[in-house]
Amino acid sequence: MIAQPENICTEIQTSLTRSGLFADAEDSGNSWRISPEPFFLSSEDVEFFHQLGPHLLKFYTAWNKLYLESVKGLCPKWFAQYLDAGKPPELVEFGRMKRFRQTLPSLLRPDVIVTENGFAVTELDSVPGGFGLTAELMSLYKDPSWQIVGDTEGGIPTLFYKMAESLAKEKNPCVAIVVSDEAQDYRSEMEWLASLLNKKGVYTVHPREVQFREEGLFILDAGQWLRVDVLYRFFELFDLKNIPKSELMMYAAKKGQVVTTPPYKTCLEEKLSFALFHHPSLKPNWEKTLGSETFDTLSHLIPETWILDSRSMPPYGVIPGLELKGSPVQDWQELMGLTQKEREMVIKPSGFSPESWGSRGVVVGHDVSGEVWQETLTKGLQSFPDQTSILQKFYKGKRVPVSYLDQNSGKMETMQSRVRLTPYYFVVENTTHLAGILATLCPQDKKKIHGMTDAVMMPCAIKK
Repeated sequence: MIAQPENICTEIQTSLTRSGLFADAEDSGNSWRISPEPFFLSSEDVEFFHQLGPHLLKFYTAWNKLYLESVKGLCPKWFAQYLDAGKPPELVEFGRMKRFRQTLPSLLRPDVIVTENGFAVTELDSVPGGFGLTAELMSLYKDPSWQIVGDTEGGIPTLFYKMAESLAKEKNPCVAIVVSDEAQDYRSEMEWLASLLNKKGVYTVHPREVQFREEGLFILDAGQWLRVDVLYRFFELFDLKNIPKSELMMYAAKKGQVVTTPPYKTCLEEKLSFALFHHPSLKPNWEKTLGSETFDTLSHLIPETWILDSRSMPPYGVIPGLELKGSPVQDWQELMGLTQKEREMVIKPSGFSPESWGSRGVVVGHDVSGEVWQETLTKGLQSFPDQTSILQKFYKGKRVPVSYLDQNSGKMETMQSRVRLTPYYFVVENTTHLAGILATLCPQDKKKIHGMTDAVMMPCAIKK
């Protein structure tokens, strides 16, 4: 007997609620619309995502290399100056320490918009959430009729632990997922993930629960103090002053007593990296460091992006690649009076700000009034260099129908939506592994695609 889609949705929601990952009341936590099926990708799409991981790892490697070369004066100094702008000097110097020079994030998560012509990688999340939730969804949507993307690689829990082993360079490491108050919304999914791996030595803790000793960092479990080998940093660097014991955690990392990922490197947590990637003066540097294949691939995937730098230019200067009615833009003021059609661009904080994650601070030009557009553009320019913002070409998502259970009527409904895909790549022994892909489908009239009560969220799969 084939289960009714309404019953499937109800069972999925019940399981999510039991796990603490779903809230029935919209004002009490995470909630979204439930679909009875995963989001299906073609075999070609899945192959694309498998190949995307190595390209992104190369991008991070090149980004880090060019930054260090810029610091040394081996490539334009403004490369590093943009990435360091507005950061505390001591934090910048910490990230430049010899011990951390080659360290990169071990979990890569791009935001990928599904367009009529393929895919667009609109940003890279430096401290990504959602992988605990995605792991649970992957387990709930398993079915003989399809293959959940990521399961063949072992899935998220397995690859998270393999990542930790790779970082620790030893078997059976003790892993602490440290979740700050600011990241409180993600605590339940991190606790759920840790519960699966608890017997292997993975724990989710608050910064206050971390104890520093001369030998390193320790956490308490069942009356026993355990030394932490790997600290998964689920807190933002802009928030360090508000995080208990952050200095002690950094000291332990500095002394090599614990391996921390993502590393304390503000230079690798800036969305303006996409603007640096597209700058014509830096093309030879990127192409040489990335290799022609990766450079060409990313050139087609990464939207044109510009840094809102308020410094004046000489009369013959232009903003590279930014045109208005076929003519190059010479001054940001030219963008103030754009029509709604001409404002198909996005302004967002680059990083190191509470406004730079979770779609906070993102303004879609053609989704707001001309007055709001001018205010946002003015604010972005005035805030430079203390808080850098970027301007990015807007990519319109492809319309996709999706069915979901309407909570009020108890019946299945169909919604026209636009899709964001967020694949999770874990780096194990310098190799990326695709652990899963979360699909977020928002109503077609929404310009910003992110988790919301009106969205449908599910894992990706391929039909057998």
